Amino acid sequence: MAQELRYDNQTVVVTGAGGGLGKQYALFFASRGANVVVNDLGGSFKGEGAGTKAADVVVDEIKAAGGKAVADYNSVEQGDKIIETAIKNFGRIDVLLNNAGILRDVSFKNMKDQDWDLIQTVHVKGAYKCARAAWPHFRKQKYGRIINTASAAGLFGSFGQCNYSAAKLAQVGFTETLAKEGRKYNILCNVVAPIAASRMTATVMPPEVLEVLKPEWVIPLVAVLVHSSNANTTGTIFECGGGHMAQLRWERAKGALLKANESLTPGAILKKWSDVNDFSECEHPDGVADMMTKLEESMKMGDNDKGEEIRFDGKVAVITGGGAGLGRAYCLQLAKLGAKVVVNDLVNPDNVVQEIQKLGGQAVGNKANVLDGDAVVKTAIDTWGRIDILINNAGILRDKAFANMTDDMWDIILDVHLKGTYKCSKAAYPYMVKQKYGRIVNTTSTSGIYGNFGQANYAAAKCGILGFSRALALEGRKNNIFVNTIAPNAGTALTRTIMPEEMVQAFKPDYVAPLVLLLVSDKMPDPPTGLLFEVGSGWQARTRWQRSGGHGFPIDVKLTPEQVVEKWSVITNFDDGRADHPEGGQDGLKSIMANMENKSNKSSNSSDDSEDYNASIEKAKSATAQGTEFNWDDREVILYNLSVGAKRTQLPLTFEGNDDFQVLPSFGVIPPFSAVAPFSMDEIVPNFSPMMLLHGEQYLEIRKFPIPTKADTVSYPKLVEVVDKGKAAVVVSGTVTKDAKTGEEIFYNESTVFIRGSGGFGGPKKGTDRGRATAIYQPPKRAPDAVTEEKTTDDQAALYRLNGDRNPLHIDPEFSKVGGFKDPILHGLCFFGFSAKHIVENFGLFKNIKVRFAGTVIPGQTLVTEMWKEGTTIVFQTKVKETGKLCIAGAGAELLGQPKPKL
Repeated sequence: MAQELRYDNQTVVVTGAGGGLGKQYALFFASRGANVVVNDLGGSFKGEGAGTKAADVVVDEIKAAGGKAVADYNSVEQGDKIIETAIKNFGRIDVLLNNAGILRDVSFKNMKDQDWDLIQTVHVKGAYKCARAAWPHFRKQKYGRIINTASAAGLFGSFGQCNYSAAKLAQVGFTETLAKEGRKYNILCNVVAPIAASRMTATVMPPEVLEVLKPEWVIPLVAVLVHSSNANTTGTIFECGGGHMAQLRWERAKGALLKANESLTPGAILKKWSDVNDFSECEHPDGVADMMTKLEESMKMGDNDKGEEIRFDGKVAVITGGGAGLGRAYCLQLAKLGAKVVVNDLVNPDNVVQEIQKLGGQAVGNKANVLDGDAVVKTAIDTWGRIDILINNAGILRDKAFANMTDDMWDIILDVHLKGTYKCSKAAYPYMVKQKYGRIVNTTSTSGIYGNFGQANYAAAKCGILGFSRALALEGRKNNIFVNTIAPNAGTALTRTIMPEEMVQAFKPDYVAPLVLLLVSDKMPDPPTGLLFEVGSGWQARTRWQRSGGHGFPIDVKLTPEQVVEKWSVITNFDDGRADHPEGGQDGLKSIMANMENKSNKSSNSSDDSEDYNASIEKAKSATAQGTEFNWDDREVILYNLSVGAKRTQLPLTFEGNDDFQVLPSFGVIPPFSAVAPFSMDEIVPNFSPMMLLHGEQYLEIRKFPIPTKADTVSYPKLVEVVDKGKAAVVVSGTVTKDAKTGEEIFYNESTVFIRGSGGFGGPKKGTDRGRATAIYQPPKRAPDAVTEEKTTDDQAALYRLNGDRNPLHIDPEFSKVGGFKDPILHGLCFFGFSAKHIVENFGLFKNIKVRFAGTVIPGQTLVTEMWKEGTTIVFQTKVKETGKLCIAGAGAELLGQPKPKL
């Protein structure tokens, strides 16, 4: 066990410390020797009221336990007074935990400005004011630790929380900038996104979940991050709760690079869309891409295939900051392609309006401030009666080192960028809802995503815009309102102040505009909303989150910071095969919810690393199953046959009264599906998570012919073997299904699953040879002897799941997105059944069959089974016609040697 982490003689300031997570922070740090400033305004979780009691109660509790603490009752807007309390009472400040928060949840169409403003004031400006007041003390003593608080709502967006999502993701850009500026002064700044029971979460989570999501699960992580022994971790993002902890970082696609000239059109990008979203050669940056190199490479390329012309005839577009730079480029290109354009610019929209009119387009100017979004949008409504497209582009800079930043510099940047984006979107939204159509593109920046020296204000605003956009995308989609965000790299009036002039000229706004036009068009591929793209110099790439597999601690044992230190390399490991790419709120909760069953009496994730998995595996192999009953009659047989494509006219498969009524042999996979194994996965492999499990192979042996159309059976699973693949484990289980009355064996199944992140336990590197069960069949180098093509129905998965596999991955779109699929997918054993049926139809019954699952199938896609007869064996593979990709590979079946049955 690591040495106990102490904070003796240090002063810790905790905002919002009167209850919930803040209170537990205060109690913990006081118990470890720190002087604690317990700040709490004493209001409600909605930000109403004030009082001294909340802070006083916590201080009294600390003092009663022998600790040192003082109360502070100031609002976080008076951050300087809070820090003054620390200096006055203890002479220093070492740690600042910006924890204070409130909620004002309301749908965007009903949101009022006060709902927006209060959230931004408490969360964003409050964090700034406290950090700004502490900063000079940190610099002087060359030591400081800051934790800012984000949330899943900020990281992924949340329905009904556009204000909160904006404020919480603003913390990321703000923190990343402070981390860059503070590093040389030993000021380390990190972000946590906690899931913990509090006055806020009590309104939105059920009691049984709140019981597990105790604040105590968050504190040990924060304690490690703010301890003096942490010398390197800064500018990072962690999610934690319910015993699970993981790190997040940005992941940028390789992207599509096109020639940066007039042939760079929305249609040209559309043709390269798969490259824009190609993460097979991704990077994990902490700053802007090498745009000069990309521009140089672009200029060497030939002209682009322009693709189809994407037009905007009849559409009305509003572009803020449209009088110059990027905004001007958007206006001109949209007008050229048929849109009616409102050119908003506080200084001079008229020149661009005249340019458009001279080219034969339609445009009108608007000089309203973006903070008066109603006035901006009113011009569109008064002139053309509608608004279809809104591009929030207006911006200014007030760059200054954080130590010298003033409140005025902070406020104006947050107002113009973040509040201006909110105000214009809020004004446009009712019209878009009414017409059931809208396209919004908001503008973040690489400074917002990654942080940047001297731009704490700008980074907070720009990252806040991304959080706002993701939340609005969730609310808008049902009304056909799509919201996306770009981080552009272009030469503008803003960048001219920080780039050499020759670079400004090279990075033309014209090379950003085509992607923006594609995003606001009706040609945007699925998913069409909620995405982030970096763009410029002919290059465009999607950027997303990557999350480490993290570590789950047992939820029935108190967690300490020292245990977190021991598992730090696991928590922050992105390379062990368990990392994923969360996209939504459910993604943010899945690892935490999966850890709910992690108990110390059965967990392989405990702090005891001496557990011998190989011994557990041998024990599991010798374990005997009690047996699980499964009974079937003609109803189950017909249901199965229909679910793998049997037609109504195939009476031997669909009518129990037919003389040839029969069971398709692949039905053998159904009886053992719910059989109870005599072992559990977390006993035989480390770091087990059901989210990391993939069904890799299936072997089925039919041991009784003809297969009875009615039977009472018992299935007995057993562990066959576990193979250690380093970053993953391969687990093979075998199940015998017997007649319950006679004991006669009817089926034998072997199922092979691949579990990412569960290897490295010192097990065998290779599996055993079990003949047909482990054979890999290679298709001959000749044309297939038979090919069957069959289209699945849109309802195929809904039907197949009635056989027993009720996994919502196959029916619920939201759940499938958690699994990383844009649509519910077809069960692997369903398209296995289709392929098996094709063999029976072409060659007759088989006595065993082995397949390797190679890809996914979406209900409604067409299966193409290619079959080669090699003696008594049928070698086959199955493709998805629409994609050309294999879904079953390396497959073979051994024929029974009987005449083909009547189907």
